[in-house]
Amino acid sequence: MEITYEIVKDDEIECCRELCNKLMKFQKSMAHFRPELFDSMSFESRMIPAVQRSTHNFTVVAKIDGKAVAYVYSNIAPKETYDMDFATFFDLDTVAGEEVGCLANFYIDEGYRDLGIGSKLFNMSMEWLDSYREVEDYFVFVSNGNDKALEFYKRKGFVYSNEVLDGFITTLHSKKGAIVPKKESV
Repeated sequence: MEITYEIVKDDEIECCRELCNKLMKFQKSMAHFRPELFDSMSFESRMIPAVQRSTHNFTVVAKIDGKAVAYVYSNIAPKETYDMDFATFFDLDTVAGEEVGCLANFYIDEGYRDLGIGSKLFNMSMEWLDSYREVEDYFVFVSNGNDKALEFYKRKGFVYSNEVLDGFITTLHSKKGAIVPKKESV
């Protein structure tokens, strides 16, 4: 079994459609609070708009024997992007710069978890975020009920920040340099 990692250009994110839609279904299945909110969430309503409103995007697809089994999407965006009509995702006054980094979408297809794919994709995202010297604050937004993801990000160095939409989403935060991606051994 050969695992490959492909960086995807913004105009090629269509290859993430199926995995992104699986992510939304997975999040709904895990949610214990307002799962119906996921009914309107999809590749078209989440990933495409995020790519369009971000300053910089980074998408990586993991493939096993040519089949896409996981992806991560991270971005750099103006902090005001996260102050929306329906919710504010973090306290904008606590952010050091004008832009923030976000690990926005992360999904590994069932049956391909516990192979190290998650750590590899996470490390690739953190290395990419770290390459933007002017960005000092990183965020991850975890849907309610996804306790494994919450613990994964905490083990990786993110800390609790706040709840969004009365607990529908938990915001985790990290400062630049607080998370050191592990280098792959050769």
